[in-house]
Amino acid sequence: LNSNGGWNVTSSLSFLNMTILQYSSEIRSAVLLVHGEKAHSRYFSETAYSKLTGDNKELLIIPGASHTDLYDQMDIIPFEKLNAFFTEYLR
Repeated sequence: LNSNGGWNVTSSLSFLNMTILQYSSEIRSAVLLVHGEKAHSRYFSETAYSKLTGDNKELLIIPGASHTDLYDQMDIIPFEKLNAFFTEYLR
């Protein structure tokens, strides 16, 4: 079962996101957000990215991938992009 079908509509977990993004515009460190195109939580990365400032932020959407595909689907995990991003910003 993909996590897309397991969301609990009566859960209060969605309210936890509110304070996490409150100060996201203050982050000065480099940020790479990687999300699957079909992930149920994709909106969260898109919202977070829209609040980030600076030119060292990036949002990478993996076409056709769900949330759990990026755990162990070695052929779609963007290892080259991860390596390039970390090489550039982690000094």
